[in-house]
Amino acid sequence: MCEGRDCVTTKAEEVSTTDTTTARRSILLVEDDTELTSLMTDYFAQHGFQVEAAHDGRTGLARAIEGSFDLIILDVMLPVLDGFEVLRQLRKRSATPVIMLTARISQSDRVAGLNSGADDYLPKPFGPDELLARIRAVLRRTGHTDAAPPQIVESAGLRIDPAARAVWDHGEAIEITSIEFDILEILVRSAGRTVTRDELTAVLYQRPATPYERSLDVHISHLRKKLERDDRSVIRTIRGVGYQFMAGER
Repeated sequence: MCEGRDCVTTKAEEVSTTDTTTARRSILLVEDDTELTSLMTDYFAQHGFQVEAAHDGRTGLARAIEGSFDLIILDVMLPVLDGFEVLRQLRKRSATPVIMLTARISQSDRVAGLNSGADDYLPKPFGPDELLARIRAVLRRTGHTDAAPPQIVESAGLRIDPAARAVWDHGEAIEITSIEFDILEILVRSAGRTVTRDELTAVLYQRPATPYERSLDVHISHLRKKLERDDRSVIRTIRGVGYQFMAGER
Protein backbone atom coordinates (compact mmCIF):
# COMPACT_ATOMS: atom_id res chain seq x y z
CA MET A 1 0.00 0.00 0.00
CA CYS A 2 1.39 3.42 -0.93
CA GLU A 3 1.88 6.20 1.60
CA GLY A 4 2.54 9.94 1.33
CA ARG A 5 4.61 10.90 -1.71
CA ASP A 6 4.57 7.31 -2.99
CA CYS A 7 0.84 7.73 -3.76
CA VAL A 8 1.59 10.55 -6.21
CA THR A 9 3.42 9.52 -9.35
CA THR A 10 4.38 12.91 -10.76
CA LYS A 11 5.45 16.24 -9.32
CA ALA A 12 2.81 18.96 -9.25
CA GLU A 13 3.48 21.92 -11.54
CA GLU A 14 2.77 25.51 -10.58
CA VAL A 15 0.10 27.01 -12.82
CA SER A 16 -2.21 29.99 -12.94
CA THR A 17 -5.18 29.83 -10.55
CA THR A 18 -7.55 31.65 -12.88
CA ASP A 19 -9.16 28.52 -14.40
CA THR A 20 -12.89 29.27 -14.41
CA THR A 21 -13.76 25.59 -13.98
CA THR A 22 -12.02 25.40 -10.61
CA ALA A 23 -11.91 29.00 -9.34
CA ARG A 24 -13.24 29.26 -5.79
CA ARG A 25 -14.37 25.63 -5.78
CA SER A 26 -14.31 23.87 -2.43
CA ILE A 27 -13.15 20.30 -1.83
CA LEU A 28 -13.46 18.09 1.22
CA LEU A 29 -10.51 15.69 1.29
CA VAL A 30 -11.09 12.66 3.52
CA GLU A 31 -7.73 10.90 3.74
CA ASP A 32 -5.88 9.44 6.74
CA ASP A 33 -2.40 9.80 5.18
CA THR A 34 -1.35 13.21 6.52
CA GLU A 35 1.63 13.58 4.19
CA LEU A 36 -0.49 12.85 1.13
CA THR A 37 -3.16 15.24 2.45
CA SER A 38 -0.59 18.01 2.74
CA LEU A 39 0.75 17.39 -0.77
CA MET A 40 -2.71 17.34 -2.31
CA THR A 41 -3.87 20.41 -0.39
CA ASP A 42 -0.89 22.41 -1.67
CA TYR A 43 -1.37 21.17 -5.21
CA PHE A 44 -5.08 21.98 -5.35
CA ALA A 45 -4.47 25.41 -3.81
CA GLN A 46 -2.17 26.16 -6.77
CA HIS A 47 -5.09 25.34 -9.05
CA GLY A 48 -7.61 27.61 -7.35
CA PHE A 49 -9.33 25.21 -4.94
CA GLN A 50 -10.14 25.66 -1.28
CA VAL A 51 -9.47 22.40 0.56
CA GLU A 52 -10.65 21.18 3.95
CA ALA A 53 -9.25 17.90 5.25
CA ALA A 54 -10.57 15.18 7.56
CA HIS A 55 -8.49 12.19 8.63
CA ASP A 56 -11.08 9.58 9.62
CA GLY A 57 -14.39 8.40 8.27
CA ARG A 58 -16.61 9.65 11.08
CA THR A 59 -15.21 13.18 10.97
CA GLY A 60 -15.31 13.20 7.19
CA LEU A 61 -18.97 12.14 7.12
CA ALA A 62 -19.92 14.81 9.65
CA ARG A 63 -18.16 17.55 7.67
CA ALA A 64 -19.62 16.30 4.38
CA ILE A 65 -23.14 16.57 5.80
CA GLU A 66 -22.66 19.83 7.69
CA GLY A 67 -20.48 21.70 5.19
CA SER A 68 -21.05 23.01 1.70
CA PHE A 69 -18.59 21.47 -0.75
CA ASP A 70 -18.47 21.29 -4.53
CA LEU A 71 -16.79 17.90 -4.45
CA ILE A 72 -15.52 15.28 -1.99
CA ILE A 73 -12.37 13.19 -2.41
CA LEU A 74 -12.80 10.08 -0.28
CA ASP A 75 -10.22 7.44 0.55
CA VAL A 76 -11.54 3.89 0.98
CA MET A 77 -9.28 2.66 3.76
CA LEU A 78 -10.10 5.02 6.62
CA PRO A 79 -10.11 4.57 10.40
CA VAL A 80 -13.39 4.46 12.36
CA LEU A 81 -15.61 4.27 9.23
CA ASP A 82 -14.30 3.04 5.89
CA GLY A 83 -14.93 5.01 2.73
CA PHE A 84 -17.68 2.69 1.46
CA GLU A 85 -19.71 3.16 4.65
CA VAL A 86 -19.12 6.92 4.62
CA LEU A 87 -20.41 7.09 1.07
CA ARG A 88 -23.45 4.90 1.76
CA GLN A 89 -24.47 7.13 4.67
CA LEU A 90 -23.68 10.32 2.78
CA ARG A 91 -25.85 9.32 -0.18
CA LYS A 92 -28.89 9.15 2.12
CA ARG A 93 -28.58 12.91 2.66
CA SER A 94 -26.47 14.44 -0.10
CA ALA A 95 -25.76 14.20 -3.83
CA THR A 96 -22.41 16.03 -3.57
CA PRO A 97 -20.08 14.51 -6.18
CA VAL A 98 -17.54 12.01 -4.78
CA ILE A 99 -14.28 10.70 -6.22
CA MET A 100 -12.96 7.66 -4.35
CA LEU A 101 -9.26 6.91 -3.90
CA THR A 102 -7.88 3.54 -2.95
CA ALA A 103 -4.80 1.34 -3.00
CA ARG A 104 -7.16 -1.60 -3.55
CA ILE A 105 -7.40 -2.02 -7.31
CA SER A 106 -9.64 -5.06 -7.76
CA GLN A 107 -12.67 -4.74 -10.02
CA SER A 108 -14.94 -5.76 -7.14
CA ASP A 109 -13.72 -2.77 -5.12
CA ARG A 110 -14.37 -0.40 -8.02
CA VAL A 111 -17.85 -1.84 -8.50
CA ALA A 112 -18.53 -1.55 -4.75
CA GLY A 113 -17.61 2.14 -4.85
CA LEU A 114 -19.81 2.82 -7.86
CA ASN A 115 -22.65 0.84 -6.32
CA SER A 116 -22.39 3.03 -3.23
CA GLY A 117 -22.82 6.17 -5.34
CA ALA A 118 -19.30 7.29 -6.26
CA ASP A 119 -18.99 9.49 -9.35
CA ASP A 120 -15.47 8.31 -10.18
CA TYR A 121 -12.86 5.94 -8.78
CA LEU A 122 -9.09 6.41 -8.94
CA PRO A 123 -6.53 3.79 -7.79
CA LYS A 124 -3.33 4.72 -5.95
CA PRO A 125 -0.67 5.60 -6.88
CA PHE A 126 -2.03 8.32 -9.15
CA GLY A 127 -0.73 11.39 -10.94
CA PRO A 128 -2.02 14.70 -9.56
CA ASP A 129 -2.71 15.85 -13.12
CA GLU A 130 -5.01 12.87 -13.68
CA LEU A 131 -6.88 13.53 -10.43
CA LEU A 132 -7.22 17.20 -11.35
CA ALA A 133 -8.59 16.26 -14.78
CA ARG A 134 -11.15 13.93 -13.18
CA ILE A 135 -12.17 16.64 -10.70
CA ARG A 136 -12.72 19.13 -13.52
CA ALA A 137 -14.71 16.56 -15.50
CA VAL A 138 -16.98 15.86 -12.52
CA LEU A 139 -17.47 19.58 -11.89
CA ARG A 140 -18.45 20.09 -15.53
CA ARG A 141 -20.87 17.16 -15.37
CA THR A 142 -22.50 18.41 -12.19
CA GLY A 143 -23.05 21.93 -13.47
CA HIS A 144 -20.39 23.87 -11.53
CA THR A 145 -19.82 26.42 -14.28
CA ASP A 146 -20.97 29.95 -14.99
CA ALA A 147 -22.95 28.94 -18.09
CA ALA A 148 -26.74 29.24 -18.17
CA PRO A 149 -28.33 25.94 -17.13
CA PRO A 150 -30.01 23.82 -19.83
CA GLN A 151 -33.78 23.82 -20.01
CA ILE A 152 -35.97 21.32 -18.18
CA VAL A 153 -36.62 18.14 -20.17
CA GLU A 154 -39.92 16.23 -20.01
CA SER A 155 -40.51 12.86 -21.66
CA ALA A 156 -42.65 9.80 -20.95
CA GLY A 157 -43.65 11.03 -17.49
CA LEU A 158 -40.10 12.01 -16.53
CA ARG A 159 -39.21 15.58 -15.61
CA ILE A 160 -35.49 16.35 -15.58
CA ASP A 161 -34.30 19.65 -14.08
CA PRO A 162 -30.60 20.24 -14.89
CA ALA A 163 -30.37 23.31 -12.64
CA ALA A 164 -31.59 21.40 -9.57
CA ARG A 165 -30.09 18.12 -10.83
CA ALA A 166 -33.35 16.46 -9.86
CA VAL A 167 -35.63 13.92 -11.54
CA TRP A 168 -39.34 13.25 -11.05
CA ASP A 169 -41.23 10.24 -12.37
CA HIS A 170 -44.92 11.11 -12.79
CA GLY A 171 -44.50 13.76 -10.09
CA GLU A 172 -42.60 11.54 -7.65
CA ALA A 173 -39.01 12.50 -6.86
CA ILE A 174 -36.41 9.83 -7.65
CA GLU A 175 -33.24 9.41 -5.61
CA ILE A 176 -30.48 9.50 -8.18
CA THR A 177 -26.70 9.85 -8.08
CA SER A 178 -24.85 12.56 -9.94
CA ILE A 179 -23.52 10.28 -12.66
CA GLU A 180 -26.88 8.52 -13.06
CA PHE A 181 -28.44 11.94 -13.61
CA ASP A 182 -25.91 12.71 -16.36
CA ILE A 183 -26.52 9.40 -18.12
CA LEU A 184 -30.29 9.81 -17.96
CA GLU A 185 -30.20 13.38 -19.25
CA ILE A 186 -28.04 12.36 -22.21
CA LEU A 187 -30.30 9.42 -23.08
CA VAL A 188 -33.57 11.35 -22.73
CA ARG A 189 -32.30 14.30 -24.80
CA SER A 190 -31.37 11.72 -27.45
CA ALA A 191 -34.65 9.75 -27.16
CA GLY A 192 -35.11 7.29 -30.02
CA ARG A 193 -31.44 7.47 -31.03
CA THR A 194 -28.80 4.97 -29.95
CA VAL A 195 -26.16 6.67 -27.80
CA THR A 196 -22.92 4.73 -28.12
CA ARG A 197 -20.81 3.63 -25.18
CA ASP A 198 -18.00 5.80 -26.52
CA GLU A 199 -20.27 8.88 -26.54
CA LEU A 200 -21.38 8.31 -22.96
CA THR A 201 -17.88 7.58 -21.70
CA ALA A 202 -16.44 10.63 -23.45
CA VAL A 203 -19.00 12.90 -21.78
CA LEU A 204 -18.93 11.24 -18.35
CA TYR A 205 -15.22 10.49 -17.97
CA GLN A 206 -13.59 12.69 -20.64
CA ARG A 207 -11.85 9.65 -22.16
CA PRO A 208 -12.58 6.79 -24.57
CA ALA A 209 -14.30 3.63 -23.38
CA THR A 210 -12.09 0.64 -22.58
CA PRO A 211 -13.07 -2.89 -23.70
CA TYR A 212 -13.53 -4.39 -20.23
CA GLU A 213 -14.83 -1.38 -18.31
CA ARG A 214 -18.01 -2.21 -16.42
CA SER A 215 -18.69 1.02 -14.51
CA LEU A 216 -21.11 2.32 -17.16
CA ASP A 217 -23.04 -0.97 -17.05
CA VAL A 218 -23.36 -0.67 -13.26
CA HIS A 219 -24.85 2.82 -13.52
CA ILE A 220 -27.22 1.80 -16.33
CA SER A 221 -28.40 -1.18 -14.25
CA HIS A 222 -29.19 1.12 -11.31
CA LEU A 223 -31.09 3.52 -13.56
CA ARG A 224 -33.19 0.73 -15.01
CA LYS A 225 -34.26 -0.41 -11.56
CA LYS A 226 -35.24 3.11 -10.55
CA LEU A 227 -37.21 3.80 -13.74
CA GLU A 228 -38.79 0.39 -14.30
CA ARG A 229 -42.59 0.33 -14.63
CA ASP A 230 -44.69 -2.82 -15.04
CA ASP A 231 -41.49 -4.84 -15.52
CA ARG A 232 -40.64 -2.79 -18.58
CA SER A 233 -37.36 -0.91 -18.94
CA VAL A 234 -37.15 2.39 -20.81
CA ILE A 235 -33.42 1.95 -21.42
CA ARG A 236 -32.71 -0.57 -24.16
CA THR A 237 -29.29 -2.10 -24.70
CA ILE A 238 -28.19 -2.11 -28.33
CA ARG A 239 -25.70 -4.96 -28.13
CA GLY A 240 -22.19 -4.01 -29.10
CA VAL A 241 -23.18 -0.37 -29.68
CA GLY A 242 -24.73 1.43 -26.73
CA TYR A 243 -28.09 2.39 -25.21
CA GLN A 244 -31.38 3.94 -26.27
CA PHE A 245 -34.13 5.68 -24.29
CA MET A 246 -37.50 4.25 -25.37
CA ALA A 247 -40.19 6.78 -24.42
CA GLY A 248 -42.91 4.57 -25.89
CA GLU A 249 -42.24 1.86 -23.29
CA ARG A 250 -43.84 4.01 -20.54
